[in-house]
Amino acid sequence: MLEPRRKASLFLRLQSAVVIAAALTSGLMLVACSSPLKVYKPEVVQGNFVSKEQVQALRPGMPRQAVREILGTPLVTSLFHADRWEYAFTINRQGTEPQQRRFSVFFKGDLLERIEGDQLPTEAEFAAKLDTRAPPTKLPVLKATEEDLAKFPAKSSKASSIQGASNSGTPAVTYPPLEGAPR
Repeated sequence: MLEPRRKASLFLRLQSAVVIAAALTSGLMLVACSSPLKVYKPEVVQGNFVSKEQVQALRPGMPRQAVREILGTPLVTSLFHADRWEYAFTINRQGTEPQQRRFSVFFKGDLLERIEGDQLPTEAEFAAKLDTRAPPTKLPVLKATEEDLAKFPAKSSKASSIQGASNSGTPAVTYPPLEGAPR
C-alpha cells in the first residue's frame, strides 16, 4: 500500500518541478522582451526613385513611351486623370529621417506637357545618403614596382608543360570526341 503513495508523491513533485521551470522560463522571456534592447527594423523602400539626371533628360513634346523608358513605370495612374502620371518614393531606414519624394508628369494627348514635384537629388547624393557607414581609414597604395615583381619567379603554364612533354617523346593526352559520329 505504501508503494502507490510513494509513486503519487514522486509524480506530484516532478509535476511541480516542471511547472516551476516553465514559469521561470516564461518569466525570463518576458523580461527579455521588455528590456530596452535595440530592435532591428528592416529598411522599407516603396515606390520609384527618380533622380535629377532622369528629370533633366525629359523634354516637352516627348511621347509617353519615351518618358516611360526614362522614368520607368509610374507608381500611380488614374482613369480620371489619364494625362497625369505620379511617381512617389519613400525610404524608411533605422536611425535616419524618412525620405519622401513626389514627382508628377503631365501630358497633353500623347506628348509630355510639363513636370512638377519635389526637389530631386542626383544619383550620387541619393547613394551617399544610403551609405551611413563611417568613411574608411586611409588605404594603402596597391602598387608593385618592377623590383617587387622580380622577387617572384614566373609560373609556367600547364599548356607550356604539355607542349614540353609532347616534345620530349611522351605521347600527348588525347580525348574522345564530345559528339558521336554522324549517322
